[in-house]
Amino acid sequence: MNEPLSHPLLPASPPLLPVAGQAPPERADAARNRRRILDAARTIVGEQGAKALTMNGVAHASGIGVGTVYRRFGDVSSLLMALLDEGEQHFQAAFMSGPPPLGPGAEPAERLRAFLHAYAAYMLEAEELMLASEKASAAARFRRGPYRIVHTHVQMLIRQARPELDAPVLAHLLLGAYQPSLLCHLRTDLGVTTERLEASLDQLLGPLT
Repeated sequence: MNEPLSHPLLPASPPLLPVAGQAPPERADAARNRRRILDAARTIVGEQGAKALTMNGVAHASGIGVGTVYRRFGDVSSLLMALLDEGEQHFQAAFMSGPPPLGPGAEPAERLRAFLHAYAAYMLEAEELMLASEKASAAARFRRGPYRIVHTHVQMLIRQARPELDAPVLAHLLLGAYQPSLLCHLRTDLGVTTERLEASLDQLLGPLT
């Protein structure tokens, strides 16, 4: 099973934050079933890859009827989105309320640099899910609540560091470097190390700070 992020800028077990559009609290039994389904799905993805994820496979692994799995998540794409939402809630908690420099308390330029490093770590950690999501609909990423939250955060830090710049557009351009297929190409096909990636992100960030 995939473990929570272990990047040095991220807390080991940050509290979950609500994601835009998140459903109201569930009954205890429904929440337990949801947890079992998601844990089973995450195990399958971690051990066999996102391509191996099926609703029947998740039902078998979780011990929950396939009809219940379908009622809760509808299809594999929605199940993948639910897995991504969990990781994104942890990441949001880290940059919105975690310790500095990623969280509040550091200078805007320092926070922006910490964010770019941590976001790369998060995207690479969730690579299987990110690639599957991108394949399903590349444009959907930009319409989802988690991306809007990340964009708003980066825009805010750019505006604080360099108020004369066009923060909304620059934030989109910076985040464009985090396309899952591009990061996968850099790491898998070109052998770019995390250290080299972070150094290049610093160079990209240089003119903004």
